[in-house]
Amino acid sequence: MDVLNVRNVLNDAERAKDKKAPLGVDVTIENFSDEIIDGIDLLDDLDDVSKKTKNTLLKVGVDTEEKGRSGSFLQVDQSNVFTNNSMSDSVEVMNIGVALDKYHWVKDYMWNVVKPDADKYTAKTALREEKDGIKSGYFVRSLPGTKEVFPVQACMFISDEDIMQTAHNVIIAEENSELHLITGCATGEDISSAMHVGVSELYVKPGAKITFTMVHNWAEQVEVRPRTGIKVEENGTYLNNYILTSPVNTLQSYPTAYCDGANSRAIFQSIQGGKKDSVIDVGSRAYLNAPGARGEVISRAVSQDESQIFARGHLAGTVPEVKGHLECHGLVLSDDSMIYAVPELEASSANLEMSHEAAVGKIDEDEINYLTSRGITEEEAASMIVRGFLSMDITGLPDELAADTQKMIDMSVDGM
Repeated sequence: MDVLNVRNVLNDAERAKDKKAPLGVDVTIENFSDEIIDGIDLLDDLDDVSKKTKNTLLKVGVDTEEKGRSGSFLQVDQSNVFTNNSMSDSVEVMNIGVALDKYHWVKDYMWNVVKPDADKYTAKTALREEKDGIKSGYFVRSLPGTKEVFPVQACMFISDEDIMQTAHNVIIAEENSELHLITGCATGEDISSAMHVGVSELYVKPGAKITFTMVHNWAEQVEVRPRTGIKVEENGTYLNNYILTSPVNTLQSYPTAYCDGANSRAIFQSIQGGKKDSVIDVGSRAYLNAPGARGEVISRAVSQDESQIFARGHLAGTVPEVKGHLECHGLVLSDDSMIYAVPELEASSANLEMSHEAAVGKIDEDEINYLTSRGITEEEAASMIVRGFLSMDITGLPDELAADTQKMIDMSVDGM
């Protein structure tokens, strides 16, 4: 990033440092410390983490033994404590700061599909990079023409109370390559309050494919603000899977894909389980900007206790010959909980196809009665129905990744 662009980023961030996000609960950033905590040890082996941490990481899809993985990255608070870049000849994995030192062009992929002045959370991330240096976050890249079947695993872990964790991630699938990424975000078991802001910018080059599976497991008083942008070029495919079934204080995210190449495709699938008094505001958006572009958004939400879920979806067809489909389905399990489904279709051309389905309701009593008539308790029957409802289409994934994804879904929805 040349001097002029750096200055523009900082100017934009400075102007937006108090800018509220258009959606979600407004969080007072100043309630959380942005001081870098010293004394976090680097790891020689990912399996060296404590047993408690291993169990937490496993819940978000991170295998400390690295079986069936093509690379690993672990950030604790603001420190990159472990990176394994030696498991595949097809994929590069490194700290974002290391990547900037190695490749001068990485700077051109930063603050491109996510803008520093989007809101005060992106602004804080940009200003913190200026203050502390660009050290937090990862860089993952699949080399041209390669198809690595094993996923890279990356984890953002919060280990200290009342801190604000920021990260800036850049993921690139070069031309005709295939890249799979499992990213897990979690807090330590003894953490009650913290904040996480993760800026992720993903680039799918012509003929390439990225599968990006994100699993969240937060503490009850954690504020979470992921900010994700994706650029998909000609004949590229982006598949996003998102899973959240643990309590959180507030979470707001609206990943946005720009299908700028002919016959590009973006698919979003999300599973949201609201518990306790969580306020969850999650959407998925795709701009279909080239002929033949396709967009699909599928959301499954279940609210319990006093939780509130805002399930959003937005497909925008800006040119002829594009197709989009959106589904928002929800189950309300408590009279004190709420699901607000917001499907949006936007068409700027006559020759396109856009459709949506939205349904929110309760568990069908006939289904409960059918299962209880076969000796299953009412509670077990309800749990089975919810687990079946919170499903995700994993067809088309490599066998190993499909098995991992199904395992993560099963672990996440256990107890719903």
